Amino acid sequence: MSTPQTRPYGSWTSPITAAQIASGAIGLGEVRVDGDAVYWLEMRPNEGGRSVVVRRRPDGVVEDCIPGDFNARTRVHEYGGGSYLAASGVLFFANFADQRVYRMADAQPPLAITPAGDFRYADFVWDAPRRRIVCVCEDHTAGGEPRNILVALDPDGRGSVTVLMSGRDFYAAPRLSPDGLALAWLAWSHPHMPWDAAELWMARIAADGSLERPIHVAGGTRESAVQPLWSPDGILHFASDRDDWWNLYRFVNGRVEPLTTLEAEFATPPWVFGMQNYAFASPTRIVCSFTRRGTWTLATLDTETRDLAPIDLPFTDMASVQCAGAQAVFLAGSPCEPLSVVRLDLNAGRPEVLRRSTTLAFDTSYLSSAEPIEFPTGGGRTAYGLFYPPRNPDFVAPEGERPPLVVMIHGGPTSMTTTALRLNIQYYTSRGIAVFDVNYGGSTGYGRAYRERLNGAWGIVDVDDCCFGATHLAAEGRVDGARLAIRGGSAGGYTTLACLVFRKVFAAGASHYGVSDCEVLARDTHKFEARYLDTLIGPYPARRDLYIARSPLHHLDSLDRPVIFFQGLDDKVVPPNQAEMIFDALRRRGVATAYIPFPGEQHGFRKAENIRRALEGELDFFARVFGFEPADPISPVSIENV
Repeated sequence: MSTPQTRPYGSWTSPITAAQIASGAIGLGEVRVDGDAVYWLEMRPNEGGRSVVVRRRPDGVVEDCIPGDFNARTRVHEYGGGSYLAASGVLFFANFADQRVYRMADAQPPLAITPAGDFRYADFVWDAPRRRIVCVCEDHTAGGEPRNILVALDPDGRGSVTVLMSGRDFYAAPRLSPDGLALAWLAWSHPHMPWDAAELWMARIAADGSLERPIHVAGGTRESAVQPLWSPDGILHFASDRDDWWNLYRFVNGRVEPLTTLEAEFATPPWVFGMQNYAFASPTRIVCSFTRRGTWTLATLDTETRDLAPIDLPFTDMASVQCAGAQAVFLAGSPCEPLSVVRLDLNAGRPEVLRRSTTLAFDTSYLSSAEPIEFPTGGGRTAYGLFYPPRNPDFVAPEGERPPLVVMIHGGPTSMTTTALRLNIQYYTSRGIAVFDVNYGGSTGYGRAYRERLNGAWGIVDVDDCCFGATHLAAEGRVDGARLAIRGGSAGGYTTLACLVFRKVFAAGASHYGVSDCEVLARDTHKFEARYLDTLIGPYPARRDLYIARSPLHHLDSLDRPVIFFQGLDDKVVPPNQAEMIFDALRRRGVATAYIPFPGEQHGFRKAENIRRALEGELDFFARVFGFEPADPISPVSIENV
C-alpha cells in the first residue's frame, strides 16, 4: 500500500464522481409481487427521469414492462406513489404525460382505460369478483382545490369511472378483503396531515358494488392509523401510533388488539401512496420491518403468540415489504450496500439481490460509515443524527487541520435519515469533508412525541437541533467550527435558510427547492400540504405574525452568509418564486449568492445532467467560500457579489 499523500481537507481526489452518481444510479421503489413474478419501479436519470415498471419473471429474466414513450408516474398529491398494479399478469399504470390509466396485457400496446381530462389516479387494487380496479382519484376539472374520491374503474377501456366514496378531503390505501366482501381505506381532512390523524374505515360491498354502512376502525385526532392490510383469513391489520409509536394492530370482533408494543416504528409517514412495511407469509405469520433510531430491522411476527423474531440480515434500511408464500421481497440497503430489491427465502434465511440501485462498485475503504450521535439541544432535550467523518485511504490532512462540515437536512420535515449507503454523502466524505445528517425534532423514527416537537415550532426546533449538532461536533474537535455549511431540500431547504438567517453558526448554505416565505407557501401550494403549516406554525391568516417572524425572506438584514439555490422550474410543491425572491434580494444587498434553475424539473431533480450539476455546483460553491481547491475539474457556478 502506498503512503497517503498530504492534502488539505476538501482537495482529495475521489473515485466517487458526480457523473457516476448521476448516470450510474437509478431510483428504486414500489416493490410488488404477482404470483411468482416480482415487479418494481425504476426511476432512470439517464432517460430524463422516466419511471419504468420492471418485472422479474419466474425464469429469472428481467424486462421492462412499458414502452419507452411511457412514464409510470402519478401526480396525485403531487408526490405520487402507488402508480401501478400487476394482477394475474395484467399491468395497469398511471402515465405521467396525460395522467390516464393504461392497461397492458398479452404483449399488446398500452390501452387507456380512463377518460381524457384533468383527472389523476393512484393506489390501485384489483377487485376480482367484480372485475374492476378500486383506486384514489383526484379530480381537477372544477378549478380551485381538486376533489379527492375513491372510485372504481372499468379495466376494459370503456372509460367508466364510478364514485365509491367522497366527502373527505383525502383518501388513500383502499384494500380489498380476501373474500372480496369488504373494503378498507384511509381518510383525513384539513388541516390534518395523514401522520397526524389518518382514520381507518371499512365497509361491506353491496351487490351493486357500492359501499354500505362504513365503520370507523381507528385513527383520528391524536392518532394516525396507516398501512391497512388484510390477513389471508380476512382479519384487518394496520399500524397505529395511539401509544406514541407506530406499532401493529388488528381489528377482531369489533375490537382493536395490539400485536406489538415496542418503542419502535413499524410504519413511516405516508407522503406517497403504496407504502408498506409488512406483509403476510401466512394467516398467522407477518414479515415486518421496524426502525429504532435510524436503523431498520426485518422480523417475523407470530400473530398468535406475539413473538417477534428479528432476521439476521446485512441490511440496515428496509421498506416496501411484500410476501409470496415463503418468499419475502423488499427494498434494502446498508452502509456499504446501495438500496436494492432483495428476495429472501424465509425458510433458508438466504437473501438474494435482484436489482441494485447502482452498478457502481467502490472499494469500501473509500466509504465512510455512519456513526449515530446523540447530542444536547434546546430546552434541555436530546436530538439525533448520523456523523460521517472524512475517509479516503489515499490522503491525510495537514497536521492540526480539521475538516469542513456539511450538515444535511432531510425534507418532509417528518422524513428521516437512515444508515443506508448514499453516494451524495460519500461524494463529500471521500473528498475530505465531514457530513452530519440530522434527525432533528419532527423526524420520524423516534415516536409521535418526537415528531410533534415541531408542531408550532417549525423554524425553531429544527434550527436549534441543526445548530446545536454542528457546534457539538466542533466543540469535540471533530470538525472545523469556522467552516460549517448547511444544505437541504424542500423543508430541509427552509431549515437551511432559517439557520442562516436566525443564527450565526453556519458560514454558508445551499437550498434545494427550499421555502423562503412561509406566508407565500401557505397561499400558493398544492392541496395535500395546503394546511400543513397550520400545524407547523399556526393557523393562517390568524397567526400571520408567526409566518412573518419565521420567514427568512422577511429578515434578510440578518443574512450575511453566502447561499446557493437550486430550483426546478416546474415545481408545484415549492414554486420557483420561493427561491427567486430571496436570491434577488440577496443579490441586491450585495451578499454572495448563486441561482441554478432547472427547466422541466419538479420537486426534486430526476435528470442525470441536473443531478450532476447540483452535486458539482454545491461543492464548487462551498469550496470557493471555504478556500479549498477541489481536485475535480468542475464547471464553476456563476456567483453574484464575489
